[in-house]
Amino acid sequence: MKTFFFYDLETSGFNPRQDRIMQFAGQRTDMNLNKIGEPVNILIRLNDDVLPSPNALMVTKISPQKTVEEGYTEAEFAKMAFENFFTPDTIAVGYNSIRFDDEHMRYLFWRNFYDPYEWQWKDGRSKWDFLDVVRMVRALRPDGINWPFLEDESGEKYAANKLELLTKENGIEHENAHDAMSDVDGLIDVARLLKEKQPQIFEYLFKMRDKKEIQKLVNLENPQPFVYTSGRLSADFEKTTVAFPVAPAPNRNVVVWDARFSPAPFVDWSAEQILENLTADFETRQKPDFEKISAKILNYGKCPAVAPVGVLTDENQKRLGLDLAEIAKNIEILKKNPQFVENLRTAFENRSKKYNDIAENSDENFEKQPEEQLYDGFLPDIDKRKVEAVRNAKLRELADFHPDFTDERLPKLLLHYKARSFPKALSTEEKTAWEAYRTQNLRKMLPKFMAEMEEISRREDLSSQEESILEDLKLWLENVLPESD
Repeated sequence: MKTFFFYDLETSGFNPRQDRIMQFAGQRTDMNLNKIGEPVNILIRLNDDVLPSPNALMVTKISPQKTVEEGYTEAEFAKMAFENFFTPDTIAVGYNSIRFDDEHMRYLFWRNFYDPYEWQWKDGRSKWDFLDVVRMVRALRPDGINWPFLEDESGEKYAANKLELLTKENGIEHENAHDAMSDVDGLIDVARLLKEKQPQIFEYLFKMRDKKEIQKLVNLENPQPFVYTSGRLSADFEKTTVAFPVAPAPNRNVVVWDARFSPAPFVDWSAEQILENLTADFETRQKPDFEKISAKILNYGKCPAVAPVGVLTDENQKRLGLDLAEIAKNIEILKKNPQFVENLRTAFENRSKKYNDIAENSDENFEKQPEEQLYDGFLPDIDKRKVEAVRNAKLRELADFHPDFTDERLPKLLLHYKARSFPKALSTEEKTAWEAYRTQNLRKMLPKFMAEMEEISRREDLSSQEESILEDLKLWLENVLPESD
């Protein structure tokens, strides 16, 4: 039987390669959003090779010490998540989960010798990010729902879709925003609201979470304009536009053009010029004469919110500033300039390579750790049984367990796995190697940690709870930092 599993995380920071899950909450529902079984609300121990972001903990109010006292080890949590939460036929639902929660889960599974992808596709499993659902419902079918706004510095109102604002505007109880369990309950209630008030678009977007369905609408074999809602689009138009597929993108995705904007100023640009525009730094992008290339990659596997142009009403078009006649002209320019389209393809391909090179060359003084190498390639088939044996091994077995891995990432990853969840399994030599890694990693994280601590300490509006978290962080640093530092 298909079920939803709504889930949310609180983490030690925003970087899934280095930061850790500290709280996990989830609730299963049936397909009508009725709760099934007991809620899940657990802590996961923060290991002593990590310095959490003080800014993150000011939001979550979870101290590292609390996770150590009350939490599960990462290995225990990974097993629970894989076997009990993300079970076959489960649809994993989150809010901004594609770009945040799912990434943290993926790295967690990787660190703990589970397949980092199976939990979202194998045996009838799938995923659904509700943030873009909310955005598209707001843009196309807003009736019956109270939509929140915020004001900028000039007093201008703009659309805001934070979960805690959405619940407040619609009278939904959500007292402890940024507590994972509270956010899960709030999300389920918002899902019920949207399903009740706008059932048609709710069901449509549920169907369109499947990349095969998306490919039927957005493809290069029969390119057609489509409505596209994305966090990467302008908030001035409720994150929604009409886009047009133009070229293949890395990893079997597609480059789309925001047809709200004319490609005419760019059609004579070379691939190098386009690449320079796509990778311009923040300072360059702020210059008055900077014109942004209105193209992006649509990733089929990330549940993009897309719909046929026919769903647009006259009211939608007016409110979202969509002139379909002008859009048709812009698409015609694209069709008449195949060399520009080819240059776009080349630029996006080279952009991916450029970003990979930057990542490879960053932090040159520090060795890239296996925890961070999830995306450096799939595991060879010959290693998959050995990986399974690792995660199933008990403490005594792990002490003398040294599989002959072919993937060079795995031996060191195994050492770190043992150190974090089974420290008694380490030999004297392994303890020395772990301490060397731990020292290096803490040194890497220390400057940012200290800068955030100093910034927070200068605040005059700290609550007693925040002051307590700050003190706990000072103690955490003292306890985990090697004596030589």
